[in-house]
Amino acid sequence: MKTVNTIAEVREVVKAWKREGLIVGLVPTMGYLHEGHKSLMDAARKQCDKVVVSIFVNPMQFGPGEDLESYPRDMERDTAVCEAAGVDLIFHPEPSEMYQDDFSSFVDMNTLTGNLCGKTRPIHFRGVCTVVSKLFHIVTPDKAYFGQKDAQQLAVIRHMVSDMNEDIEIVGCPIIRETDGLAKSSRNTYLSDSERRAALCLSRAVFAGQDMVKSGERNAGKVRQAMVEIIEAEPLARIDYVQLVDFRTLEDVEVIQGPMLAAMAVYIGKTRLIDNFITE
Repeated sequence: MKTVNTIAEVREVVKAWKREGLIVGLVPTMGYLHEGHKSLMDAARKQCDKVVVSIFVNPMQFGPGEDLESYPRDMERDTAVCEAAGVDLIFHPEPSEMYQDDFSSFVDMNTLTGNLCGKTRPIHFRGVCTVVSKLFHIVTPDKAYFGQKDAQQLAVIRHMVSDMNEDIEIVGCPIIRETDGLAKSSRNTYLSDSERRAALCLSRAVFAGQDMVKSGERNAGKVRQAMVEIIEAEPLARIDYVQLVDFRTLEDVEVIQGPMLAAMAVYIGKTRLIDNFITE
C-alpha cells in the first residue's frame, strides 16, 4: 500500500493501472475510519482490481460554528485500517492541494439539497458535490462507494453523476451498526458515556419505524410520529428533523409507496447524529 499527498502522484499511479486495463474503485472519506468505512473498502476490494481511499477533512462542507477544527483525525490509525482492508493507495492531501488560493469554481444543484440536512446546513452539499467531483476527476474511478448512513449524500451524488454524465458507478453500502444498534459514526467519539446511552434513541426510532412499515403501515405521518415520540422520550435528545421522503426526489410523502427514506438528525448534547432506513 502507498500513501500520497499530491494530485500528480495519484494520477501517475492510476494512469499506470488504467494502462493495464484494471478496474479502479474509490472510497471517499474524511478519515477517523471505523467499521462502516471498512465495509465500503471491503465492497470495493471484492468488485475492483485496485482500491483508492481518499482521506480529506473537506473544509468546504463545514458551515460557521461547525466542528471542522475538532473533527477527529488519526492518520496512523487510518493507515492501519486501510492496510488491513487491502487498500492499494491512500490519497491524503492538504486543503491547499485541493483548493488553491484563487479557487472559485463549485458544483451545486437546486434539487435534492434543500430538504433534510440541507435545511439547517445550507452550504454543506455544495461542499460535498465540489470535493467529490474533484476526487472523481483526480482518481478517475470506475466505481465509487458511499454508505447508506449518509443517505441524502448518496442520493445527491447519484444525481450529480447522472447530471454530469460521469462514467462512474455509484455503489451504496448498508449502514454498519454497533452491537447495541447505534450507527457507526466518527462523531460518536464526541459522546460522553451518558450521551452514548442516550444516542440509542435514534436506532430505536429507526427500528420501530421499520417494523411499522413492514407490518403494513402506509401513513407516513403515523410512522413519523411514532419515531418522534421515541426520540422525545430521551431528555438528552433534541430533534433537528425526522422526515419521510421519496428516496428519488427527497420530497416529503404522506403515503408510503415505492422507495422511501425515513431520515433523522438529532442532537445528543452538542453532537449532531444522523440515522435512517430505506424501503423498497
